[in-house]
Amino acid sequence: MRTVSGDHGGAGSLNAWRAYDRSRGTSPIAFIDLVILPAGSSIGLHRHGDDEETYVVLRGCGTMTLGEESFPVRAGDVINNPAYGTHGLVNDGDEDLHLLVFELAPETP
Repeated sequence: MRTVSGDHGGAGSLNAWRAYDRSRGTSPIAFIDLVILPAGSSIGLHRHGDDEETYVVLRGCGTMTLGEESFPVRAGDVINNPAYGTHGLVNDGDEDLHLLVFELAPETP
């Protein structure tokens, strides 16, 4: 795995490791990252282009924002961030928040 930064709109001390990167081929998965957000840190509100992201919460809890809506997330939750959507995540819990983030590249005709 290689360390990545900036790919998730991070603020504070975001830790992320790239577990998979589609550098060649036609896989619909662009990348898979393991992200650890320490208590009090966040993946700041940001917007991607035509890709989709799926967040899988492995451990901990926090607050996800999708568009204008915010809601609590915890271990076991799976959240899809649609293409061109604004989203962010705050670890407002007392322990590290562990996530897998999958980015799906848009389908090409």
